[in-house]
Amino acid sequence: MDPRDHSSAPADGNQTSSRPRGRWRFFLYSAVGVVMFFVPVTIGESTTIPLDHLVTALREALGGAAAYVALAIILAGTVRPFVTGRWRRSPARTVFALLNVVGLTTSVMIVSGVGPDVLFAPELGPFLYEALVIPVGLLVPVGAIFLALLVGYGLMEYLGVLMQPVMRPLWRTPGRSAIDAVASFVGSYSLGLLITNRVYTSGQYTGREAAIIATGFSTVSATFMVVVAHTLDLMHLWLWYFFLTLVVTYAVTVIVVRIPPLSRIPDDHFPGVEPQPEERITQHRMRAAWSASGEALQAAPPVVRNMSRSFLDGLLMAMQILPSIMSIGLIGLLLATFTPLFDWLGYLFLPLTWALQLPDPQLAATASALGIAEMFLPATLVAGHESELLRLVIGVVCISGVIFFSALVPSILATEIPVKIWHLVVIWAQRVLLTLLFATPLAALILGVT
Repeated sequence: MDPRDHSSAPADGNQTSSRPRGRWRFFLYSAVGVVMFFVPVTIGESTTIPLDHLVTALREALGGAAAYVALAIILAGTVRPFVTGRWRRSPARTVFALLNVVGLTTSVMIVSGVGPDVLFAPELGPFLYEALVIPVGLLVPVGAIFLALLVGYGLMEYLGVLMQPVMRPLWRTPGRSAIDAVASFVGSYSLGLLITNRVYTSGQYTGREAAIIATGFSTVSATFMVVVAHTLDLMHLWLWYFFLTLVVTYAVTVIVVRIPPLSRIPDDHFPGVEPQPEERITQHRMRAAWSASGEALQAAPPVVRNMSRSFLDGLLMAMQILPSIMSIGLIGLLLATFTPLFDWLGYLFLPLTWALQLPDPQLAATASALGIAEMFLPATLVAGHESELLRLVIGVVCISGVIFFSALVPSILATEIPVKIWHLVVIWAQRVLLTLLFATPLAALILGVT
C-alpha cells in the first residue's frame, strides 16, 4: 500500500465531508459504543463494561437454555461448510470441517451428560463449554450489535487521523486501527477479531495490517484478566498488573511486526474489494479528522440496518468459532493434561528463564509453554507458588502471549485474515520469549517499589 501524502486537510467548503446530514449520529452512536465497550460500571458486586453486564444478564435469563443456544450455534456452524461447499475449497478447510464434526459430537456429549469420563473432567469439557463456548456464543452476536455503533459512524476515522503519528511508526498499522487495538486488548478477543475482519474485508486494512492487529493485540478481556489476577493472588497489585500487561503486550508487538513471519505477510488488500487506504495527514490534523468522520458518517447506513447486518456477521463468526473451540481446544487441553508435550516444549524457554534468574526456572518455562494450549493454564500451574515475582511474570505471559489453541487460534482461522497455523505458532513463541525478557525486570522493579 502506498497512501497518498496530503499536506493539508480538505477544504472547508466540502459540504459532504464537513457538514453531513445528522452529525448528531457521530456523537450519540459513538458515545453509546464507547460506553458499552470501555466504561466500567458497577452493578451489584460486579464492576465491568456494560456489554459484559448485558451478556451476563442474558445468560442468567436463559438459565439452562444457554447451553442449548450454544449447541444450536455449533450445529449450524458444523453444517454450514457442507451446505455451502466451503469444505472442499482447500485441504485446511476440509480438516476444519471435519474437526467441527468432532466439536459438535463433544458438545452433544457435554450437554447430554453422556460420554467418556475423561471428557467430563472439570478442567476439560465442562471448562471449555461453560467458560468459553457459552460466553463467546452470546458475546459475539450481542457485542456485534453495539460494534456497529462503535465503528460505523465516524469515530474510527476521526481517531484514525489523530493517531496516525503513533500507530504507523510503532506498529505499522493505520491510525484508524487505534480503536481496534484498544478494543482487542481490553474487550473480548472475539469482538476484536470481528472488528479487524470487518475492516479488512471492507478494504481499509491490508492483510498484513489485519494480521498484526489479530496477533498483536487480541488478548482476553479485561474482565478475564481479573480472573487471572485472582487465581495468582495478585489483586492487591491489580493496577500494576493491568498496566504492566498493557505495556509489555504493546512493546512486544512493536518488535514482532518487524520480523518474519508477520513482516513477510503480503501487504495486499482483501481480494475483490476496492482498497480504501488511509490518507497521510501532515497539517491541520484536527480539521482533517473532523472531515474524515463526516465522510464516513455520510456513507453510513441507517442504524437499524447497520446493527442487523453486524448482528448477522457476529452470529456467523460465532458459528465458525464455537465448533473449533470444542475440537481444537479440547485436543490441546488433552495433550496438556495427559502428555509430556508441554514439558518438552518448555525447554525452549528454559535458557531464558534461567538467565533471567526467575525463581523455579523449569516451572516458569513449562508454565510459559502451556499458554499455547489455553491461556489460563500457566496461571493454574504457578498458582500458590511462594514467589510473587514468578506469579506476576507468568500472569503477564498469560495475556501477552496472545495466541492459544483453545479459542483464539480457531477464532483467527474463522476470519479472512491471511495467517496460517505455522505463522501463529512461530508468533506465539516469539511473543512468549519477548514477554519473559520484558516482564521480568519490570515486575522486579514494581515489586521493589511496592
